[in-house]
Amino acid sequence: MYLLEEKQYFWMLLIIPMLVVLFLILSAWRYRAQRKYAESQMLDHLIPNRSWFKPILKLVTICFGIAFCVFALVNLKAGTKLETVKREGVDIVFAVDVSKSMLAEDIAPNRLEKSQQLVTQIINNLASDRIGLIAYAGSAVPQLPITTDYGSAKMFLQSLNTELISSQGTAISEAIQLAESYYGEESEAAKVLVIISDGEDHEGETASVAEAAAEKGIRIITIGVGTPKGGTIPIKRNGIVKEFKKDREGKTVITKLVQENLTEIAEAGNGVYIDGTITANVIEELKTELSGIDKTEFESQQYADFESQYQWFLAFGLFFIVLDVFYLERKTGWVRKLNLFNE
Repeated sequence: MYLLEEKQYFWMLLIIPMLVVLFLILSAWRYRAQRKYAESQMLDHLIPNRSWFKPILKLVTICFGIAFCVFALVNLKAGTKLETVKREGVDIVFAVDVSKSMLAEDIAPNRLEKSQQLVTQIINNLASDRIGLIAYAGSAVPQLPITTDYGSAKMFLQSLNTELISSQGTAISEAIQLAESYYGEESEAAKVLVIISDGEDHEGETASVAEAAAEKGIRIITIGVGTPKGGTIPIKRNGIVKEFKKDREGKTVITKLVQENLTEIAEAGNGVYIDGTITANVIEELKTELSGIDKTEFESQQYADFESQYQWFLAFGLFFIVLDVFYLERKTGWVRKLNLFNE
């Protein structure tokens, strides 16, 4: 297990492309200045020890030195020991709708990104609960099994997009059935399924599936993203809206939040419906709902005794920087005789 303690220093890697650009500009200026005095063939006689390869080698060396020094500043830490810790919490599975309708921008920035923000903030406010992640559209696809690794959950969450599942639709019932397989049969922890969607369910059996899940001890909470007024579904290329999604008759599709569907699913699943417009309200309502659920103690393993590894990167960085000092831009004598670089 590795941790990056000071990630903000990664911005310093921008020095490398800046150096490359500066090198190219300087090389072009030097070439034009030399051509004012003599042709290329004459320059080879006037400056016989000139090397085209050495400046590039010096640039590569200093870039390696800078890169390793930046990684030293980031301070990579490695976990050296696994320890078992006891936690109290519930098992929460998030099922996120990734159908095309989630691209509608009736709620900023769009429904899918709003869903990602909501789940991220919910995770940030959890203490010791275990979480899982499912993506669904026309079918449901597992993304992350039940875990206490919140960092991985956020990473998988941010990778969700509407191209993840080819079949379109809103198969909420399939997401519920897939979530059932997430909870361990031997686990005594309370089971919670949080569905984030615009509620455009194209199946008619979702309520009965939610009721069956509730009988197995799964409480279903639904969060609606979107507005009853609805919005169009933009089709973008390179971040620019080119057109809007149309139906078979050529009419622009208007997708709306169907709160009734989500409310029906939540009631059948012994849970509640939450309006996802205001993030703070979602978190408070979810906290209230979870506070009424008995927490179960369970064991999980996590890395401890993280040790800094910066010294290795610093050593390599200093090595390359010092090595660059010893490089001269003229040809090396014995290499010149071998003519390895055809100079």
